[in-house]
Amino acid sequence: MKYQLFTYETERTPRSGLAIGNHWFDLGGVARATGCASLATASLDELVDHWALSVPELDKLAAELAANPDGFSTARLDADSLTLRSPFSRPGAIYAAGANYRDHVEAMGRAFNQKLVLDPKKEGVPPWHFLKSGAATLSGHRGDVPYPPRTERLDWEAELAVVIGRRAAQVSVDSALDYVAGYMCANDLSARDHLVRDGVDPSSPFRFDWIGHKCFNGSCPLGPVFTPAQFVRSPENLAIKLWVNGELRQDSNTSNHLYGVAEQIAYLSERVDLLAGDVILTGTPAGVGMETGTFLKRGDVTRVWIEALGELETRIV
Repeated sequence: MKYQLFTYETERTPRSGLAIGNHWFDLGGVARATGCASLATASLDELVDHWALSVPELDKLAAELAANPDGFSTARLDADSLTLRSPFSRPGAIYAAGANYRDHVEAMGRAFNQKLVLDPKKEGVPPWHFLKSGAATLSGHRGDVPYPPRTERLDWEAELAVVIGRRAAQVSVDSALDYVAGYMCANDLSARDHLVRDGVDPSSPFRFDWIGHKCFNGSCPLGPVFTPAQFVRSPENLAIKLWVNGELRQDSNTSNHLYGVAEQIAYLSERVDLLAGDVILTGTPAGVGMETGTFLKRGDVTRVWIEALGELETRIV
């Protein structure tokens, strides 16, 4: 029985929830009704910290819900009226892949007349990642993201987010997906005009500012739900789309990954242990604003949709 997890807010207090199809429930209420004390007060961060123990309990609870949804009417929620947060409030490291969709690399190469590597594995070029900072960058579904100061080129990037479920140290590509707890939609918002520091010599190693480019309040919307890995047949064949104010801008599939999820996990785990709660943003497809010089404005609304994972809406204010 497929279920998804989410975090919502009531009286400024975060609470965990569980969704089965269109039926949304307070996780604590369902857990108390079934005598599952370990889930009664757990946040999603805590569930992922002990994911191997959490999954059997969640599976059992979801089966009971599916068999008798009316028996849990007191825990039922109205999804449309919920204030949703990012599913996770205190993620570990947030790694993000750059130039990892074939169609995106081709589009950027055409737009900027650059000779970009279209087959990095064949040429021996490893994956490339940067870091986004943690909790301050998070935003949930239907969240308002403040337009970052001193920015005029705010861009969107629909991405598949991967959540690690246990320590991964120098793991193989073949075993890498065993370390995944689940998946989410993400939007890697980017302040393009902060990538290059004004007044710094082009030959200087200090010319680039990846913090200013990628790290500002709300720059990492996640959600609306967290889908456990057992319900995603393959992360390498998921349709992914993004709309700006209802206009389709990105339309691709994760099959266009240059480096797949397993390859990214294996590569990162060679450099540093990946821990439960770490997040990997796996790259964005063609259609970002930078390709055409079109950027977000205050009042714009983006929607990221990924097959089987849901739709994440963000408003720029």
